[in-house]
Amino acid sequence: MGATIILVLVVLVLLSKAIYVLKEYERGVIFRLGRLTGVRGPGFILIIPFIDRLVRVSLRIIAMDVPPQDVVTKDNVSVKVNAVVYYRVFEPDKAIVEVQDFNYATSQLSQTTLRSVIGGAELDELLSARDKINQELQSILDRQTDSWGIKVSAVEVKHVDLPESMQRAIARQAEAERERRAKIIHAEGELQASEKLSEAARVLAAEPTSVQLRFLQTLSEISVEKNSTIIFPVPIDIIKHFMRLTGRDTV
Repeated sequence: MGATIILVLVVLVLLSKAIYVLKEYERGVIFRLGRLTGVRGPGFILIIPFIDRLVRVSLRIIAMDVPPQDVVTKDNVSVKVNAVVYYRVFEPDKAIVEVQDFNYATSQLSQTTLRSVIGGAELDELLSARDKINQELQSILDRQTDSWGIKVSAVEVKHVDLPESMQRAIARQAEAERERRAKIIHAEGELQASEKLSEAARVLAAEPTSVQLRFLQTLSEISVEKNSTIIFPVPIDIIKHFMRLTGRDTV
């Protein structure tokens, strides 16, 4: 009876070491007596207990935070930058064999690459050309982790922390830029108004009668106001008309 119990326990232990069930997003890297024999999964996996060893590897995308890095930009501005890296394992055997801990290695490589790329960029480029920097980071990381069986799909710079003095300088620069644009818009408006006035003057000069009509319209507008006394000039054309009627056209 005791031998039977021991035998059952031995069988159960062997089965627990021999049978694996891998999920759809998992793969099993098999080592037989220390030698790589292949990648298996997903589903039901049967190996030889104590001879084969199975290492589970997830193929899902991993989002890894890159801690803030103190960097001096190309134009000598000290900033603190952090980022997030999205990567996944596409060759499980390389991820296990080629590097001791691919997650840790990718994290360290991301930090050094972030410092290198940001250090080679100017502050204006860092603030305005974020997509370009993200693409450069992704390209460098993907190229260097390819031999590890890792695919870096995206890198995003999350936050750029500037010194307080630099923040004030940028605020002053932005205010000056807004004032410059306002002056340009005002000048363009004055230019357009002067062009229209010049055009109106040419039209009035070509039609003297229109000047008198404009004068009468102005009188009509003034008469609406409740003023006690209105003094206005009389156009010379009207005076000439009356002088011709009296035969005294000497003006």
